[in-house]
Amino acid sequence: MKKTFKLTHPKTKYARLVEGVRCDIKKYIKRELRKELPKGALSWAFDCKFGATLEDAKVIQVSDISKCINAIEEQKLESFYIEILAKPTTE
Repeated sequence: MKKTFKLTHPKTKYARLVEGVRCDIKKYIKRELRKELPKGALSWAFDCKFGATLEDAKVIQVSDISKCINAIEEQKLESFYIEILAKPTTE
């Protein structure tokens, strides 16, 4: 998933948009975890980047996604970029 989420809508409130984004991200991660692993792989790992824009995106851990979204919500930004890429691991 490489996506810029817009947090503006004429009829939907800001908090509701943020919760919708959280739900979309959780669904994506669950969907990726359900995929069949390639031979020799033990589990899925995720490479994540997060930022206000694509150029500002920094590498983060999956566990920090919620904290980053909270920071965006506090700043009342109108959009943010997130990148989540699944990769099989042998560890």
